[in-house]
Amino acid sequence: MDGNGKKVAEDSSSQSDTGSGSGSGSDFSTLPEACIVYILALTCPLDVCRMRAVARWLLPAVESDALWIRFLPDDYQQIFARSAESPSLRDFASKKDLFFRLCDSPLLIDEGKKMFWLEKRRGKKCYMLAARELTIIWGDTPQYWEWFSVPESRFSEIAYLKAVCWLQINGMINGHLISLETNYAAYLVFKLRENSYGFENVEVKSSIKIEGDETAIRKSYLKRRAIYPRLLSGRREMHYSSQEHIPQPTTRIDGWLEIELGEFFTTKGGEDHIEVEIKQLGSHWKRGLMVEGIEIRPKDNV
Repeated sequence: MDGNGKKVAEDSSSQSDTGSGSGSGSDFSTLPEACIVYILALTCPLDVCRMRAVARWLLPAVESDALWIRFLPDDYQQIFARSAESPSLRDFASKKDLFFRLCDSPLLIDEGKKMFWLEKRRGKKCYMLAARELTIIWGDTPQYWEWFSVPESRFSEIAYLKAVCWLQINGMINGHLISLETNYAAYLVFKLRENSYGFENVEVKSSIKIEGDETAIRKSYLKRRAIYPRLLSGRREMHYSSQEHIPQPTTRIDGWLEIELGEFFTTKGGEDHIEVEIKQLGSHWKRGLMVEGIEIRPKDNV
C-alpha cells in the first residue's frame, strides 16, 4: 500500500473511533452525554456492550449510572429489601456492577421461597418459585411426599415424591412482579431418582391460567420414552422415539432437568394472577420425583 493509501486507512479508522464520517452531516460523538445515554437506553444491555467494544468514545456514557439504572427494574431496591442474604446497595461500585450482579448471582427472596435474577440480554425479570412456594396435592402428607435439603439446590428444601397416584402441582405469581409486555415461559425444574417409576411412557399435562383463562393444555414426558432394545454394532441398546413430537426434559447447566409447561404474554396492566399447573391423574403409582421448583423466565426465541 502506498503512502496515500495508508493515510486514507488511518483517517477511516480514526472516524470509526470518534463516530464521525465523511458526508454524514453530523458527528454523533459531539452530542451531550445525556443525549447519548437516552439513545443507548432505547436499546438493550447486550447492544450497549457490543457498541462499547467498537466505539471507545462511548465509554463515559456506557459506564454511567444514568444509563444502567434504566436497565434495572423500577423496584430493584424493594427486591433487595426482600432478601435476607443481599449485601448493602452501597457495596456496588456502580449501577452497571449491580445489574450484572443480579444477572450472575440470583437472590433468594421472600424467606427463601423465591429466587430472583435478571436476564442478561434484555434485563427482564426472572423468578423461580421454590417447591415450598407451590401447592402440591398431598404434599404435607409424609406417607406420600418428603421434604429435605440437597446440596445442588440453593433452596432449603426440595419436595420428594414417595408414592402417589394423583400428581398435581400448582404455582402462582402476580403479573406485577415480572416484566411487562414480555413473552414468558414456565418450566418445572426437577430430577428423577434411579429408583423412580410410573413416569416412563406416561404423559403429564400442563397449562397456564391468567385470571382463570386457561391456555392450551400441553403434553410432555418427564422421562424419555424408551421403546425397546435393538441390535446395533453387535450390542443391544435402548433407543427413543423420534416420531412423536411430545416435549421431553432437557438438562440444565446446574444439573437439574427442566420441561416447559407453557407460555404467556404479560400485558401493560400487570395485575393478573398467573397460575401454572402440571398434573398426571392416572390410576398407576408414581415414585422418585424430586421437585426443586417452577422457573419463570422470558422465552429465548424473542
